[in-house]
Amino acid sequence: MNHITIVDFGAGNLRSVQNAFAYLGFKSKITSDPDLISTSSALVLPGQGSAAPAMSKLKSTKMDLAIKDFINSERPFLGICLGFQLLFDRSEENDTACLGLLPGTVQKFPNTQKVPQIGWNSVEIIQDHSIFDGIPNQSYFYFAHSYYVKPSDTNLILGKTKYGLGFSSVIAQKNIIAAQFHPEKSGEVGLRFYENFTKKFSISP
Repeated sequence: MNHITIVDFGAGNLRSVQNAFAYLGFKSKITSDPDLISTSSALVLPGQGSAAPAMSKLKSTKMDLAIKDFINSERPFLGICLGFQLLFDRSEENDTACLGLLPGTVQKFPNTQKVPQIGWNSVEIIQDHSIFDGIPNQSYFYFAHSYYVKPSDTNLILGKTKYGLGFSSVIAQKNIIAAQFHPEKSGEVGLRFYENFTKKFSISP
């Protein structure tokens, strides 16, 4: 039976994510056990907070290796907020080496903007993808972050958002989908985003 695992590295709205999937009829497990990660059918890496302590926790528990092995096995993966940023090579936040699964860096918003960005902002869909099925272009999602992802490969980018500058808010590559916003805090469109993830990869309730 397919099952969703939510990675617990000590930061993030884990219960909110779990409750969102439960509302859609999907059971999920929250874990910091790399063995459970390795046997999952689908993996969600949520998160809020800072890159350095997050990576320290992932490395100390060997969850970083389990996540890398999981993604390399081409099973479905969803990264949310900090969990999106950690996929890339390096973050300017404390000059932190991240998971390095996707090429690119995480950079801080310029001081011309109020940082962090907290609240609702729109997503411009720039590539058709099933993750946006039933979600109108320029829909509003809930953001809470001080850093943004700058992928080396712009072909990864599905959606962009403006906050002083334009930044990548949704990306995809093969079995990876990731977003800077919090779907679990984004009302109906956020729930639809999660539902589309389960449909794309045929994840069973």
